[in-house]
Amino acid sequence: MSLAKTTRTVSVTRLAGAAAPEVRDDAVATEEPLEIRVDGHSLAVVMRTPGHDRELAAGFLVTEGIVRRREDVLDLVYCRRDGGAPDENILDVLLAPGSEVDLTRLTRHVFTSSSCGICSKASIDAVRTQFPPLAAPLAPRREVLVALPARLREAQAGFAATGGLHASALFDADGHLSVVREDVGRHNALDKVVGHAFFAERLPLAGQILLVSGRVSFEIMQKALAAGIPCIAAISAPTTAAVEFARESGQTLVGFLRGERMNVYAGTLAA
Repeated sequence: MSLAKTTRTVSVTRLAGAAAPEVRDDAVATEEPLEIRVDGHSLAVVMRTPGHDRELAAGFLVTEGIVRRREDVLDLVYCRRDGGAPDENILDVLLAPGSEVDLTRLTRHVFTSSSCGICSKASIDAVRTQFPPLAAPLAPRREVLVALPARLREAQAGFAATGGLHASALFDADGHLSVVREDVGRHNALDKVVGHAFFAERLPLAGQILLVSGRVSFEIMQKALAAGIPCIAAISAPTTAAVEFARESGQTLVGFLRGERMNVYAGTLAA
């Protein structure tokens, strides 16, 4: 992803101890709204970092249970303003003829912030109904997990520039990096990864390890399950709902993955 889209330069006043204030330029993570439409009907507005918008929209539809097959989507196009120029903050998903989708499956409110999650108990019940437990769990090797955070950091250009972007990355069982995406929203970064797999026709992502840079919420686990990801690891902590969801869904969940240390909250590691 181009840093020109993910970051912007702003003027700041730097204060450090007793030193005189210093006015300087600073790179800040970009956050803008993206309206996702389906055949012209507005479905959701997400606050995101521009870039990989097609993946974000496709991943959002997959993890919401609205679209499941690549052949359901004919194209994704930016809507045009009155003057004819494309509006890069409005993306319309054009369904293939004969595709059957149920827009009532949307589990979140129409507007979501960068950190918004599942909004109610009714939404949680809907998620559990849509995505059954995994039939093939994954027990990753400890030595593989230990090496993943460093590989993620090396691929986080946006975070290196701003310190303000979350990341989701997909690895195989041997620790080889497949794809990494960054965004101001943790859920958006994961949707972009899922969207990438959707366009590559790789879903479900059996045998894969997802590494997220922040904490793991219920919704991160739900999105991973929707994509068929059996193992989720995080640099930070999980929530109680995430742990319960992982145990019920047959997913391996590892948190506080830092150096040689980690906590295994659900599932098992290979001996």
